[in-house]
Formats: sequence, structure tokens, C-alpha cells
Amino acid sequence: MTLSATTLIVTFAALCFLLQSEAKTIDPYKVLGVDKSASQREIQKAFHKLSLQYHPDKNKAKGAQEKFAQINNAYEILSDEQKRKNYDLYGDEKGNPGFEAGHPGGYGGPGGFNFRPGEQQWGRGDQGGSKSFSFSFGGGSGDSNSFGFGLDDLLGNFFGDFGSSFRSQSSQSGSKSSPKSFKAINSNIYNKEIVDEGMTWLLLSYSPSLRGIQHFESIIGEVAGTLQGALKVGSINCEKEVSFCKELGVYPRKGPRLFVYSYKENEKGSLVEYGGDLAVKDLKAFCQQHLPMFSKRTDLNQLDQFSTAEKLPRVLLLSTKKNTPVIWRVLSGLYRKRFAFSDVQVHDDSDSRVRKLGVDALPAILGWLPNGEKLILKTGVSVKDVKSGVQDLSKILDSFEKVSKKETSSQSKKEQADSEDKHIQLLSRTNFEALCGERTPVCVIGAFRSSKGREKLESLLTLVSQKSLSRKPNGSGSSKDSISYGLLDSSKQQSFLNAFDKTGYKSSDKLLIAYKPRKGKFTVFTGEMTVEEVENFISSVLSGDIPFRETHKKPVLK
Repeated sequence: MTLSATTLIVTFAALCFLLQSEAKTIDPYKVLGVDKSASQREIQKAFHKLSLQYHPDKNKAKGAQEKFAQINNAYEILSDEQKRKNYDLYGDEKGNPGFEAGHPGGYGGPGGFNFRPGEQQWGRGDQGGSKSFSFSFGGGSGDSNSFGFGLDDLLGNFFGDFGSSFRSQSSQSGSKSSPKSFKAINSNIYNKEIVDEGMTWLLLSYSPSLRGIQHFESIIGEVAGTLQGALKVGSINCEKEVSFCKELGVYPRKGPRLFVYSYKENEKGSLVEYGGDLAVKDLKAFCQQHLPMFSKRTDLNQLDQFSTAEKLPRVLLLSTKKNTPVIWRVLSGLYRKRFAFSDVQVHDDSDSRVRKLGVDALPAILGWLPNGEKLILKTGVSVKDVKSGVQDLSKILDSFEKVSKKETSSQSKKEQADSEDKHIQLLSRTNFEALCGERTPVCVIGAFRSSKGREKLESLLTLVSQKSLSRKPNGSGSSKDSISYGLLDSSKQQSFLNAFDKTGYKSSDKLLIAYKPRKGKFTVFTGEMTVEEVENFISSVLSGDIPFRETHKKPVLK
């Protein structure tokens, strides 16, 4: 049966009237119960409250699922600045033409259909000018539409291909949008900005076709707002990043999934899935639980241990908090490779142990350089929130790190100089008096005849010279006698060795001579050259447990 053009127009107009009547009930402001002047925060709170109330997993009442779809659709419009503007102007989030909402000459209203005279869009000519009609329909969300009846079948039967086109547009307008306010994460960003960077991340893995993304976005947004500065948020579109999601093991199954990149169980960080209720309080507690914890909790009676030298400079927070403050935990993650963190609870800044540290107000931050020197970095610390607190205290730590590096460099140069001083020198005319002159109680000389012999003796004497070997106390006192060390090239200084023994020890590739310049006496060690044996030899010399002989003449270097 063929419908006439007039019948078609009338039928379509009647249908639009039905849609307009039904669409009025899904005004997004009315659905969420907010005024048109509502802020994004108010809209977010309203959405959160209603989505919890009508979520299909918790509300099994008839109509709850449809109501939940309307709530999601309303939030999708009002949470998007452009869609909200379009709706306020045209009654349609896509900005389809029609009288502005509330315009004196407009018919219908938001979500309905409007007539705009003077535009030749669709219609038939008439005396006195042409009249045309412009229609805009309020779309539903999810698999069900907002009109309460089989719109697809009705349009398909009446308009054929036009119905298919409408269904396609309706499907697109009702599809789930991606969480636009969250940083999109791919493999490259994940490896550069998240992995082992010290910051805790809350990650949403999703597929645009899944239900409930807006609800997740609302909850995550509130949690991120309360933990701003301590937590970063990102989303992974697993429909686009399929291999990446499978590699991480975060591919969404029946719905979106939440993960925290945590340092709680793994010092390098790892993904931990959140399996609790989708509620702000519970998710926030989970995120706080997984903030970095690289600060060692201690007490006032253990502070004396911080004066010892450490590989890294140490920083300590003194506060009245029972547990490690969030800001300090965040900093301990960001700076974990640059400082050794500690924190301690103190009840009052009048505590004598606190005063002893030079602290006059709490909270306070102290620092210890690698050489054990203590510095007061900040007392009476005051911050507005976590974000600003992390920024302010980061500046303090950065400054302390510069001081520490400068001190470490200075200390390194000093150690290098000390090492050079302890270097075993080759005896010569210029240094013999300083090393083995009469002011020296004992001079240990390593005599060698080959390059290998020199390397062996130099290595042994360098190690032994760094140890504290002293003469046993006697009746006249307990002062420690100093020992000097030197090397001698036997092949070039044979006459020097002849002063000790007529043979000149020509058969020995390497030997040790303990020489007492004041008394002109000596003793020789030619046994196995090991650190233990050399130490025993020198200890025996100093303790008097080994006999000495007089030299034939005073040894002189060429």
C-alpha cells in the first residue's frame, strides 16, 4: 500500500509530536535535578548520587535500568561544555538548527522539535511564501531509547531507508564517549611517564562500547580532586590499544576496570587492580593505601643513628602525625633515588630531644649530609594542600641536594688527596729522609727485582698501610708509634741492601725489611706474601716479638 505525500507528512508530524511529548521528560537538567545555572561540580555530584541509586547492579526495580540510561545520557550532555552550550541554545546537544530554547516564537523546547519559517528544508510550497520544518530529537543512551516505545521499528515501517539513517545517527549520539578529562595512555607514555617515575597513577581501562564509563569517570574525578598532587589519572582505550592492554593484563571484560600503579609491594612499581565498590570513599582509601612508602618510620630515641655517614643524604620529617603524612609519602616516591627518607612522630616541640636537634617549631625537616653533618632545612612548615605542599617542599629538597652534591664533591677530592698521600712511594734520595729518616720509628721497605714483584708489594703495603697497627703499650706510656712505607728497586739499589746483609738478598725477587733508623737495626721477611702474613710480620715488629739485627753500615741510596 502506498501512502500519499499528505498522509506521510501528517503521520510524520504526529510521530514528532509524540516524540516531542516524550522527549520533554528527559530534559538533562530535570533528569539530574539541577538548575540550568548549576556548576560542573554540582552536576558531577548529582550524577554520582543518582547513578549509585539507579545502577542496575544495585537497583533491580522496574524501570531502574532505563532511568540509569537517562542519567548517563544527561551527564554526557551537561558534562561536555560544547554539548551543554548547544542544548541550552537549541535544545539539542548536537546544535541542530531550531529556535533557541525558550525563544518567544519557538514551539516545543529542549529535546522537542521546532519550526523555523523562512528556510527551505523539507515541505511543500504555499501561497504567501514557503514554509519548512526543522526537527531535532532527544536521543537515548545505551541499548534502550528514551521514548519508551519501539522507535526503530516504527521509523523503519514508515520511512524505509530514512529509518536506517536515523538509527545510525541515534546510535552515534547515544554511544559512550571516552573519558576526555583523563590523560590518554599508550605504550610510549606509559613507559616514559609512569613506569618507575615514583608517582602513583590511577588508570581506567575501557572500551567505548561498554556501559557505565560516565559513572567511572565521575567517581575517578572526585577521587583525583581530593588527592590532587598525590595522584595522577589516565585512561587506556583498549579498543584502540589492544596489544598494549593485553600486554599489561588490563583488557576490560564485562565493564571498565580500574588499576593503581603502586609502589606498595614492588619498589619499582606495579599495577594493582581495584576490586572494591565503585564509591569515592572506598576508591580514595585504596589509592591512599598504595601511595609510595619509602620513608622509614622511626622514633626520637633512634635519631642519633642519623649522624653516621650514608650513601645518600638523609632527610627527616618531624611532625605530630601518627602516620607518615601524604605529602611526605609522595616526596619519598619522587625522590627515592636521591634521598634516604625518614619520619618521626613528636608530641611537642618543647621536647628536649627535639630542642637538642635545634628545632623550634613543628613540622620540621632536617637533613644529614653523607659526611654526617646535620642541617635544619625548614621549621614550622605550612602548606595549603597536597599539590602546593609537594611543590614547596620539592624546592627545599632540590636546594639541599645541591649542597649535598657540593659537599660530596669536596669530600671526594679530599679522599682522593688522602689516597695519594697513602700511596706507597718509591724510595729516592729526595724522599728517603722523610720516609726512613731518624724521626721515623719504623720504616717498612718493600724490595723488588721485577715489575710483577713491585705490583705485588705495592698492593699489599697499600692495604696494610690503611689499617691501624700500633705498638703494644709499655710501662712508659701508651702512645701509638707511626709506621712509614716505601718501595725499593733492588736491581738499582744493590749497595743499599748490602748495608743490611752482605749477600744483598740477591736470590729474593721480593722481600720486606723492617728498619729502625734511630737504632740502626732491622729484620727481614721473605715468606709468603699475603695480606695476613704481612700484617702478622708488622704486628710482631711493633710488639717486639721478633728479633732485630744491627746493620753493617748506614744504608744510603744512590
